[in-house]
Amino acid sequence: MKNASIRLAVTALTTFATLATLAPARAADLARAEEIVQGKCFICHGADGESSSPVFPRLAGQNAGYVARQLGDYKSGRRKSSTMQPMVEDLTAEDFKQLGVWFETRKPQAHKVEDAELAQVGRFIFQRGNPYSGVAACAGCHGAQGLGSETLPRLAGQHAQYTENQLKAFNKRERTNDNAVMHGIAARLNELEMKAVAAYVSGLQ
Repeated sequence: MKNASIRLAVTALTTFATLATLAPARAADLARAEEIVQGKCFICHGADGESSSPVFPRLAGQNAGYVARQLGDYKSGRRKSSTMQPMVEDLTAEDFKQLGVWFETRKPQAHKVEDAELAQVGRFIFQRGNPYSGVAACAGCHGAQGLGSETLPRLAGQHAQYTENQLKAFNKRERTNDNAVMHGIAARLNELEMKAVAAYVSGLQ
């Protein structure tokens, strides 16, 4: 019994020591990420990831793994952007990882839908798809609240115009770095449906 207690005490001390070591390291990583954000990212994406322009995505609350992968794709050229590629060319994979964590920990703001009636059309498509044209429900991959996953983007609260632009880019095969499933889905959406889905997700939180 005494030996078991000693082992438990040693384990507890080891765990505490490990956490004490990791905490400063994590703080240093996030400090590095914030330095990058304040030096580069804030210009387009805002100081806390809440961009004011629909040209640039809101990144507050975006999934860390997804952010890191997109940044890596910009650097490699798999995802094309004359704006983003110069921004990431001097950053490392570790920087991308920490930037992802930093943006994921930013609290997303609530945003009002500009066209509530259009958003209701989008709600139907997002939740149920369009069985008449073969469009799958967006919620099937992105979740009922549009929160996405480590491999799929959070859509909730995104600028409607930005989401619509990405759907059009998938449709035209101008964006090819992500899940090819999106090409087939976007190709089946008409312009009204794209605008409607984009309007709906802009109001999710």
